[in-house]
Amino acid sequence: MFAIKAVSYTDPGAPALFARSLHETGFAVLKDHPIAPERIDRAYAEWGGFFADEGKFGFKVKPPSPEGYFPFRSENAKGATAKDLKEFFQVYPATALPGAVEETTRALYDDLTDLGITLLEWIQANTPPEVAKTFAEPLPDMLRGSQNSMFRILHYPSQAGEPPEPGATRAAAHEDINLITLLLAGSAPGLQAQDRTGAWHEVPCDPGMIAVNIGDMLQLASGGYYPSTTHRVVNPAVGDGGARFSMPMFMHPRSEVALSPEKTAGAYLQERLREIGLA
Repeated sequence: MFAIKAVSYTDPGAPALFARSLHETGFAVLKDHPIAPERIDRAYAEWGGFFADEGKFGFKVKPPSPEGYFPFRSENAKGATAKDLKEFFQVYPATALPGAVEETTRALYDDLTDLGITLLEWIQANTPPEVAKTFAEPLPDMLRGSQNSMFRILHYPSQAGEPPEPGATRAAAHEDINLITLLLAGSAPGLQAQDRTGAWHEVPCDPGMIAVNIGDMLQLASGGYYPSTTHRVVNPAVGDGGARFSMPMFMHPRSEVALSPEKTAGAYLQERLREIGLA
């Protein structure tokens, strides 16, 4: 049975419950987490103003840099031909930010980094020894000193009718690249995860929750013990086509970290970015 567990951060048994859900489904949902809800609400409001303003184009990404604003329909899922129906802004530690969002965004980046390290400590402590011994170094240590973790602010514009091309969705079925992703509750539903039979399930993520999922890097490093589960963001139902915002934090190790004898994190990241049209 595909059952994504909702785990209270304050529960003494949270680390084991959290790691078990990730092993069984690739997802877990965290509630009662330590990030202030007011900070999250403020970030959504500030970034809503950014995406509504033409000044956003002044922050447009300048390849090969991965930082900044990506206009509508910039990215496609691996293997997909249609571009996703979204625009977004990618934030790294040294990214230049619009003044109106800078203070809140940098504080939220730091909050999510600290929480991500804690969650990797939980995973490390609850990974079977025969799996953990294959890690090049403990999972939290892979993240310490990394400048590669990326905070992405996503805007899925309102949809009044049919998508602009057949098969286009807000986010086509895909897997994440990184170790783990921390996804602050979106402003509207739509996130779904796929089980091993191919069936889709809504991911619970009410206000105040954070959905956490495994990325391909941790799947590789764990020899598949932690699955990188396919997920998507579906188009809204007809008549309910309002905009949607979400804010995932992609926790990436240092580039030199070995995920397997054949691949470092840096090499693997570049390989995957090429596949989704961002490198």
